[in-house]
Amino acid sequence: MARKPYVVAVAGGTCSGKSTLSDRLGELLGGAHKTLVLHMDSYFKKEPPMVIAPITRKEYVEHNSPDTLELPHFYADFAQAAAEGSEFDLIIVEGLFALYLDEIRERANLKIFVDLESDERLVRRISKHMGWGQSFEQVTERYLDTVRFRHNELIEPTRWHADLVINGTLDANKGTEIAACYLQNRLQAQNEAE
Repeated sequence: MARKPYVVAVAGGTCSGKSTLSDRLGELLGGAHKTLVLHMDSYFKKEPPMVIAPITRKEYVEHNSPDTLELPHFYADFAQAAAEGSEFDLIIVEGLFALYLDEIRERANLKIFVDLESDERLVRRISKHMGWGQSFEQVTERYLDTVRFRHNELIEPTRWHADLVINGTLDANKGTEIAACYLQNRLQAQNEAE
């Protein structure tokens, strides 16, 4: 009987280290196991919806809601990769909503939440977005007007679905190595059971 791939869902706030963790796990495990890392950011709609900031009432392009994603396309790609008999041994789904969306969370064998203090996430976001040409004021205004509200509404509550919470500083802890060791053992046990 063909087996299904082992699925890991990695969620956390903006700039918490989700992509870094997922890519590192993919690198650490990809040599011995056929691994796919699905980044939800790759599925943003070309024309995302708008959002009205709850306090200032300013309008922004929305990027912090599941409505901003091409969910049918994302679900189709995930279903194909995670199907029984798939070519993959391990699938890592990374994104803000990896633990929010029932279709991913309920299929995940391991659920990880990457935690990082909001001030450090903001500093990372400023650096990242200014590198893309946005001004300090544009980045911080948007964060304070909408991003933090969406985080508190949609992202932070999903930490309670996590099997493992990892410190997003990554370099200051062994979270990545612990997760990789656990996954290596699970994948090895799965192979031996066949």
